[in-house]
Amino acid sequence: MDLSVAPDITMHGQDDPHDRALAVRPPTVGQLAARVSDLARRPAEWWRLVGFDTAGPVHVELADQVWLTTWPPGHGGTVHGQVSTLIAGELAEVTIAECGVTERPLRANRVRVHGGPHALTNPGPAFAVSLHAGTLTPPGPSAPPVTADGASVGPAPVQAAATPSGRSTG
Repeated sequence: MDLSVAPDITMHGQDDPHDRALAVRPPTVGQLAARVSDLARRPAEWWRLVGFDTAGPVHVELADQVWLTTWPPGHGGTVHGQVSTLIAGELAEVTIAECGVTERPLRANRVRVHGGPHALTNPGPAFAVSLHAGTLTPPGPSAPPVTADGASVGPAPVQAAATPSGRSTG
């Protein structure tokens, strides 16, 4: 048996011996779900960043591809994330199809995989707080707000983005 063509097991985990560039791969949906679940269990690390604004949702980046969103009552919008979990309050995922509008409630502390952009709305009487993760950027002022019944309410208001220090920019 010729072992000269077998890979050298001592090279496992080392840099490429042929000096090829190693590709950095985006995290899998499972890895994103694990990040969100882990952060949800450690609110002491991010709760001070929660901002409440009655004019519209507030988005705060927590880590690479993970952000926190605070939703005022009756507001909603498109979330460009693959994974979400509800921390406090009420949120519903809104689906608009030919047969009508469907709202599926998010359950607190359960990670939901969405697979792409999706509409969320706060049908409750109080603020809602959620964590999101994905390979896409968190929603910004360009995400159109929607009402609790999923109807668009026009262009999004311009809002200041909160920084990790709690101060607003813009």
